[in-house]
Amino acid sequence: MKLSGPFLFILATLMIDAIGVGIVFPIMPDLMDRVGASSTAEGALWGGIMMSAYAAAMFLFGPIIGSLSDAFGRRPVLIAALVTLALDYVIMALAQSYWMLLVGRVIAGMAGATYITATAYISDISKPHERSAAFGMIGAAFGIGFVFGPALGGLASGLHITAPFWIAAALATLNVIFGIFILPESLPRAKRRPFGRRDLNPFGSIIRAFAMPGLAIPLICIFVFEFANMVYPTLWAFWGREVFGWDGFTIGLTLSAYGILIAGVQAGVLPQLTKRYGDYNTLLIAVAAAVGGLLGFGFSTAAWAVALVLPIATLADMAPPLMTAFAANRVGEDSQGLVQGVIASLASVAAVVAPLALTAVFERFVSGDGLYFPGAPFVIAAVLVIVTVPLVMRLRP
Repeated sequence: MKLSGPFLFILATLMIDAIGVGIVFPIMPDLMDRVGASSTAEGALWGGIMMSAYAAAMFLFGPIIGSLSDAFGRRPVLIAALVTLALDYVIMALAQSYWMLLVGRVIAGMAGATYITATAYISDISKPHERSAAFGMIGAAFGIGFVFGPALGGLASGLHITAPFWIAAALATLNVIFGIFILPESLPRAKRRPFGRRDLNPFGSIIRAFAMPGLAIPLICIFVFEFANMVYPTLWAFWGREVFGWDGFTIGLTLSAYGILIAGVQAGVLPQLTKRYGDYNTLLIAVAAAVGGLLGFGFSTAAWAVALVLPIATLADMAPPLMTAFAANRVGEDSQGLVQGVIASLASVAAVVAPLALTAVFERFVSGDGLYFPGAPFVIAAVLVIVTVPLVMRLRP
């Protein structure tokens, strides 16, 4: 698709947001130690609770925010979300206790409209056959952000444990300024729909989305895949410390390497594969790569093995934009915000349950009671992806 000014701005905005998120990942173990965690396993569990709280807030507010953007336009909703995220990072930087960090994550989840509204914005300005590649560019923007974010977070944490939060707050503020002066509205008033009381009910929004023709299967696939994929943000830092003894800087470097590969896959490999083989066959490749990557990490005992598996695992990141395109192409323009909000809400449900379940599994297998197998969460995630294969096959055009 044509890389217009608004499209490039949305990608730049998402890239800066990804930097703001990724900048915190390398310091999570040390941050949990700072607020009182007594061990790596306990820190992982506390971190999982924070991620679940964020996701729970996203679940409750995601469909509402998507519907608000359908009714009032993408631009005001997106800017309001950016302002709230900037304030959230300041709260996180000033937090002196675990509970304050938890409150900060809840606020961030409530304001999680950045990705939802940006995705709906791109749906507005792209044609149906262009959406898989366009959503892939979103993944590329996040990948580039994760190149710089974790590395910057690892370096900034050497100055002070809260330094990454202040940097993230500054970047989010820049997003606000850019949005106010540069971003045009993408949804004309004639194509908007009224916002009603039923839009305040996230469960009702999800039910309406599942009732739309052809949406149920891609939505189920997205949910299961997002659940399995939560193993990476939830446990990568803790797994790396436990298995390989990585410090924050090394964790940041590995996440940056992951981001570089994702950017290459989303911006280069995905468009070429969809052009040559189509969306469906490319999705099959992504699912196979997801299984191979998760099993590879699960049984890795040496850093060189992680280096070999990493390129395979990044091919799996083609699946979310492809599944999102399957869903987006089944609804009209006046429902793109609703569907993107529901997709975010389903991902949030997965993100509520997955960190709690996966960190509990991790704690069980590294606590010293019984079998020691820190890679168990990755293997479980691989099994979940395998379960979706029959449903994925039903997406064949």
